[in-house]
Amino acid sequence: MKSILKLIKYVRPYWLHLAGAGIALLIILGAQLAFPTIIREVVDTGLIKGEVKFMLQAGLIILGLGVIQAGFAALGRYLSETVSMRFAYDLRNTLFNQIQHQSFSYHDHAQTGQLMSRCTEDLRSLQAFFGRGLIELLQVILLIIGSVILMVRENPPLTLITMLPMIPLLILTTDFGGRVTQLFYAIDRALGDLSSRLQENVIGVQVVRAFTREGYEINRFETSNRALYDARVHVITEWSKIMPTTMMLVSLSTILLLWFGGNMVLDGKLTVGQVVEFNSYMLLIAMPARQLTWFINMAGEAEAGARRISEVLDHNPEIASAANAISAEGIKGEVEFKEVSFTYLGETEPALENINFTASPNQTIGLIGHTGAGKTTLVNLIGRFYEAQQGQVLVDGIEVQQYELQSLRRKIGYVLQSTLLFTSSIAENISFGRPDASMEEIVAAAKAAQADDFINSFPRGYDTIVGERGITLSGGQRQRVAIARALLIDPRILVLDDSTSSVDTETEHLIQQALARLMVDRTTFIIAQRISSIRNADQILVFDQGRIVEQGRHDELIKQNSFYAEIFTLQHDQQTQAHLEMKRIISDNAGGPENE
Repeated sequence: MKSILKLIKYVRPYWLHLAGAGIALLIILGAQLAFPTIIREVVDTGLIKGEVKFMLQAGLIILGLGVIQAGFAALGRYLSETVSMRFAYDLRNTLFNQIQHQSFSYHDHAQTGQLMSRCTEDLRSLQAFFGRGLIELLQVILLIIGSVILMVRENPPLTLITMLPMIPLLILTTDFGGRVTQLFYAIDRALGDLSSRLQENVIGVQVVRAFTREGYEINRFETSNRALYDARVHVITEWSKIMPTTMMLVSLSTILLLWFGGNMVLDGKLTVGQVVEFNSYMLLIAMPARQLTWFINMAGEAEAGARRISEVLDHNPEIASAANAISAEGIKGEVEFKEVSFTYLGETEPALENINFTASPNQTIGLIGHTGAGKTTLVNLIGRFYEAQQGQVLVDGIEVQQYELQSLRRKIGYVLQSTLLFTSSIAENISFGRPDASMEEIVAAAKAAQADDFINSFPRGYDTIVGERGITLSGGQRQRVAIARALLIDPRILVLDDSTSSVDTETEHLIQQALARLMVDRTTFIIAQRISSIRNADQILVFDQGRIVEQGRHDELIKQNSFYAEIFTLQHDQQTQAHLEMKRIISDNAGGPENE
């Protein structure tokens, strides 16, 4: 229960509701424990002595207690469920907030499905426990304790005899409670894996269809589903072993009561009413005793969920603002790397090694190199999405760690290589970084990104709802919307991560024209595969295996006749060959009928 106790703080704000539920519980317990004594008097006084009037009075008292029980049970349930829903609401918000502030390195290794499972299934089990399980578990425990105390007060020897079977029941329940948390932890992990499989398949549905891998994906999902099934069956199997034993032990207690209690009545040591009273107490204990394993089961599931949720809540973000952080408002946009090295978590080879360069304010910096050479990693260090292990990353001569994190990132506009749009209107996607932007500003940003024409071609224009991840738009359209989104925040530092890779030559030319005007007053980093995208940059950094192997302007690098020149020659030859091949195809098609 350690993990559950750690989350009790989310219940404390609603202590008045809990206190009300607790008072209602005590009143219900008092009414329940009063029934056996009333029944004893009915038997000994009303039936045996024939006092009908007493029986009528007892009946009215029992009816009144029943009404009181029903009323306070409804009140207690309402209060406890209110607490559970508010607890879940607060914890879900906290959990989501914690996930939002985790660094990229955390998300690099965390499965999306596992995080989704924590926010849904694990939280559901905790909500069920706090809403129903905790109160009812407390009721069961207090009812058993109260019944035993009253039985001991009435007849200690008979109480000892009838409670003997409860000793092995307590041992079995304790043992089951110790094992059930791990069993449910396995279920939660299996459910998280299943969610990851489903989420991955839905995102990659186009690839799956294109490569006709439906059968393979079905088998993978079935494997994860089987693991979840086996984990649940394991819990049910363990639970089914203890339930019959519990019922048998409770029945044994009743048998012992009737046998020894009956003999005591015959010997004149007990009245019939006292035996009936004892039996009523045993009936009060019997049902809770049978339910105890079910409540232990619920508590185990909640503990497993609490443990998985605590794994997220206890993971402090690796990157956060310093206590005396300064605002990035008013920065000029100078970016400097001094002896910077960086290695991804779990990797042995550095992604960046001994990086040194300075980007003056308003300069355009081109980054080029093979895939995986470290270009994207470099720009991610500027906004502290990752933290350099060695060296310094400075903006305007100040280390990025000294800036307030959100303030710094608001001054950097990113157009990521993998463009993500949200399921909302095009206007809302463009204004994502500035929700308060006017429609005129949104349109201006779209025009600058060469997106206005295609947006207006839709029947609903800027109110057009894009599909999940922007799937209803073409790759080039998504990237132009993403560029508009970055431009709208008017960043001092602009990062274009291969942002023209999914557009045709004509669209690329249009975007380059727009960016040429917009990059005048900001420092811009352009990550590109094509030299045509960066040949006009003020400074080009050529990467190879995490190092800057060449640095300079386009003409300077061509003269060096080294790595950059090889890339340029290769791309030029490929373009020339493609152009000649296209001319040949057109010529062949034009001369086809004559040749025939």
